Amino acid sequence: MSHTQSEACCNTPAVVSTGYHEKGQWITVDGLKTYATGPSSVSQGILVVYDIFGFFAQTLQGADILAHSDKDHQYRVFMPDFFEGEPADISWYPPKTEEHGRKLGEFFQTKAAPPKTVARVKSVMDELKSANPGIKEWGVVGYCWGGKASIPIHIVNLVSGSNTVFKAAAACHPAMVDPNDAPNVTIPMCMIPSKDEDESAVSQYESKLTVPKQIEWYKDQIHGFMAARADLEDEKVRAAYEKAYRTLLGFFHKYL
Repeated sequence: MSHTQSEACCNTPAVVSTGYHEKGQWITVDGLKTYATGPSSVSQGILVVYDIFGFFAQTLQGADILAHSDKDHQYRVFMPDFFEGEPADISWYPPKTEEHGRKLGEFFQTKAAPPKTVARVKSVMDELKSANPGIKEWGVVGYCWGGKASIPIHIVNLVSGSNTVFKAAAACHPAMVDPNDAPNVTIPMCMIPSKDEDESAVSQYESKLTVPKQIEWYKDQIHGFMAARADLEDEKVRAAYEKAYRTLLGFFHKYL
């Protein structure tokens, strides 16, 4: 386990457990409704790829934390609606009935097929770069499915090689971790696994990374604790949520 977070750089605001009101604006990027937050004058941006449940208050609050909490490095953060208004129903996961399992399976084969999202990420980034020429460096954060769709799968297209648009990447409680993806990663990588991630797969992934890396486990938290499934009314979850976002901030402060 690696700990490199910089407490000095980051002053995260008090996390709101219920009734959060986002600080940003809603814009359109590549035809997609997109949450945009953070100062427009900054030179660093972060693309956020949400989990399968789409826009949730916990995820929007996370985007605001990333945008505003590093006093030295503020970011312009963008979170597009890759599911175009049709995310998965949070009641489907974890599946409690056969119908839930069927609906989840259909969703992953259609709306959430990672290759489809990877192609859309590329076109979104083309438009974001064109519309925001002042942003010179980009990072990417993916939650759960978003970690697979935006980071490890099809690495050549996104975070490897000389043509990657990203300078640093992070995967929060990532789904479908495949150690074979790791050797292709060519930019610094942060991973924040929960108790529900496969420890062997994550350990193998970490061992195969050849880039600067930070892996920080939250073995007392569920898959999704930084995004839609975060129960922020629970004190322990809220404390872990705050700490994990400080970890992300410290990572991007160092590598972006």
